[in-house]
Parts: sequence; structure tokens; C-alpha cells
Amino acid sequence: EKETGDSGDDETVPEAPDLPKAASVTVTRDYDNEYKVQFSDEIAGLLEDSAMAEAWVISKLPKCVYMDDYLSFRGFHRDLPNLAIRQSNPAQLSDEEKTILTVLQLAALDLNNLVGKAGGAETQRAFDTNAASAHLSRQFIDKWQQKDVRFDIRVDGPNLDIFVEDEGLGAFVRLESRSRGFQWYVSFVWRFTAASEGEFENCILLLDEPGIHLHHAGHTDLLMYFETLAETNTVVYTTHLATLLDLGYPERIRIMEVDKHHSSVTHGIISSQPEPMMIIEAALGLAGGMSGLLGGRQNLIVEGGEDALVIHKLSGLLRNSGDDGISDRIYILPARGASKTPMFAGFMVGNQWDAAVLLDTDAAGEDAKKKINEMYLKELSAEAKSKFRVIMLKPASGIQQNECGIEDLFPVDFYLECVNEAYRTNLSESDLPVDGSDQLSKRVETALQASNRITGNLDKKLITRPLLRRFDEMKNAGDLPSGTKAKAKKLIQTINAAFAADK
Repeated sequence: EKETGDSGDDETVPEAPDLPKAASVTVTRDYDNEYKVQFSDEIAGLLEDSAMAEAWVISKLPKCVYMDDYLSFRGFHRDLPNLAIRQSNPAQLSDEEKTILTVLQLAALDLNNLVGKAGGAETQRAFDTNAASAHLSRQFIDKWQQKDVRFDIRVDGPNLDIFVEDEGLGAFVRLESRSRGFQWYVSFVWRFTAASEGEFENCILLLDEPGIHLHHAGHTDLLMYFETLAETNTVVYTTHLATLLDLGYPERIRIMEVDKHHSSVTHGIISSQPEPMMIIEAALGLAGGMSGLLGGRQNLIVEGGEDALVIHKLSGLLRNSGDDGISDRIYILPARGASKTPMFAGFMVGNQWDAAVLLDTDAAGEDAKKKINEMYLKELSAEAKSKFRVIMLKPASGIQQNECGIEDLFPVDFYLECVNEAYRTNLSESDLPVDGSDQLSKRVETALQASNRITGNLDKKLITRPLLRRFDEMKNAGDLPSGTKAKAKKLIQTINAAFAADK
């Protein structure tokens, strides 16, 4: 194509090359820490300056921060005036001094102001540290769910200390006197809260065996904090602890295998080696001896223990009436919540076991179904010549409402009797909201919250106790409340038929 320039001469503009729709670049690093960039054939011939292209690719590589241990506090007694002078040269600071500066940053305290208010301005400095202590405590309140704690920053002359108090204890103790696990967690949270928005921003955080000093209950808090970190960073961590596997996200798990001194990473939750599988099985609450049971039967994953109990009870009553109950070959396995079912499903498919999942027809159940579909479990099971099915409660049971859980197999008045006994209330159907979700448990939850009977979620386990007592008084399906037999019969027929299909 030709264009006329300012000089009046025709200038030839080179045509842009045809760019490929897809191309790849492979970057490796050798033991000398040298990068090697290899462009695919589709673009290698289009590069005029390969060295410049390689430099550009290397500049865009993600930065990784590797941490194999995290400092615990060993005392905060420091000469603040000297630290204020030295803070301008971070290379000269010790790790503990860096931690002190991080804490002051999180507490919105300026070190130079603290030093400048010594002597005659002690009262103002005490006011500043009290306000900072409250600010630091508020920042931590949602990161440690086991008990409420308060921090107290104290400056005595040129020295600074941090104290901590458990709610109800009535006494502050120095942070370095607390357990090693608590010290580790506090220092980890403070360090990464500051660094993830500063020097570590947009970096990949590589954490080696985090949380090994924490009680298992603290691992839940740590997993929640990882979610916060993931808002600004990619977080990759290694662990041998079953309690540090988040069952709600099986797609995040990778298993490291070592064979003949060569390591490899598998994408999924199934390993050919027994050691990794011990961790997966422990996380799912499975004993090693259950492999023969689960592999030799058909496995129905349900959202929770309450679902399993209700299905078993209904099955027994139907059998007593001469109807079909759950097939003897079907083993019902509770998953402790809809979000955990994809993890169980992936485990079943990976082991090539015949399995299905029964999900509530609600938002959580639909999310679980979507995740299972995204994991291609149906296709993977077909390749392995096994079967995996997703069964949604509403069409499986014939329940006539938009959303439903296992409790919707029963009429409202029957379920409310169990709720009133469990919570010592006197709810009637007229007390339940008619807008929002029409799922019975959610309507009850909203009513109990409105009457200040509960502040959180409905405790279905609490309601299961009076429900089971009523089951114990029933002899056959004819004793079930109105409408329940037909729904239960259809549900169990649907489950049996799903497993019988293509057998």
C-alpha cells in the first residue's frame, strides 16, 4: 500500500504480517539461574529482534516469593530512637525490627511521632497507642475465630512492647509468652497483610508447610486468611495436613509424586501412590479400610449427615410397607455440605468407583452441580468405564417448589413441630416469610432470626433429634405425615433407577 508523505514522494509502508490465532512461548531456567526462552514456530519467524522479544517475555514473568518459615515474636523491647534513625536503611535492620515497623504500619502509628512525644508529651503518646491498639485489634477480629483477642501497644520510655488478652481473661500477657502457634499466626498475618499490598503485591506467594504449629481449629482461620491474600496475590502452599485441604475447592489441589528420584505434579485428587491418598482420605473422613467397601459398592454422596439419616429412615419405612427401599448395594456417604460434594465426587471418579451425588435444588446445590460439570467428571468416568450421575432433589422427588432441601419431603406443620421442640419456640406457618426462598429450612431460619432466637444459621442437627424420635414411633410408610410417602417413594425409585441404568 502506498501513501503520499509530506515531501510529496511516495513511501512504501510494509504490510503487517499475518499473525497466528494461537502461539506459545516456553520459558525454562537451568541450574545456573539462566532463563531460556523458546518461541513456537508460528511466531519465531515473525520476530525481527529475538533478543528484545526474549527480554520482554522475561520482564513479564510472574515474581515468586518463597517462604519456608515465619518469624515468631521474641520480645519487642527496642530502643525506639535508634530504630527511628536506622529505619531509613532497611538492609541494616534485623528481621524483628522489620516486624516492629510492619506492626506500627498496620496500627497506623508513626515511629518518629512516638519518639518525638517522649517526655512531656507522654499523655498524647498514650492516647495514640490506645487508639492504635484498638485499630490493630479490629483488624485481627475476623482473622482469628477461635476466641476474641485484644492487643495492647505499650511504650515505656524508649522501649515498645505488645501485649495480648483473651476475652474474659482480664489480664494482658506479652505476645512472646503466648503459644508458638499463636505467635506464628499473628506474625504471619501481620507480615503478609502489609507485604501483600506492598513489596509482595502481585507476586506469587510460595508457602512451605504453613500452619504446622497451629491447632487444627486454627487451620480453618488460616484457610480463610489465604482467601484474603488471594485477592492481591496468587497463593501456592505445600502441606501434609489433611485439615489444610479446603474441600470446597478440589480443583485447586495438586499432588506431588516422586518416582525414581523424579518428581511430577498431578492435576487432580487421585494419586497412584498411597502416601498422598492417605491425606486425601483423611480430609474426606474416610478410613483406609473403607476402600474395599466403597470400591465394591455403588456410592451415593449426599450433602450432610441429616440427609443420610432421613433417606435411611424413609427407606426402612417403605420396605416395611412392601415398597422398594434403597438398594442394598448403595452406600450413602455424607459430604458435610454442598460445597464439599465436588471433592467427594472427584475422589470417587478418580478411583473409578460407581457413584452419584444427590444435591438440594437451591443456590448451593446448583453451584456444586456447576463445579462438578466443570471438572468433567461425567466424561472422565465414562473414559474409565465407570459411572457418575448428578441427581437434583426437586425432579427426583417431585417436590413442587422452586427451591428445596431434604426437609421439604415433609409438610410444613410436621417440620415446625420438630423446630419448635428443638428451639423451644411456638412457630406456625403464618410466621414464615412468603417472599424470598420457598425452601422450608430457609423460611424457618429467617423466622427464627426475626424473633431473635438465632443470630446465625439454622442448626439442622438440632432439629434432627426430635425428627428421629418421631421416626422411631413409626412402623411403616403409612405412619408418615401426609404427602411424604409419595415423595419418598419417587426419590428412592429415582436413585435406584439412576444406578441401575446401563448396568
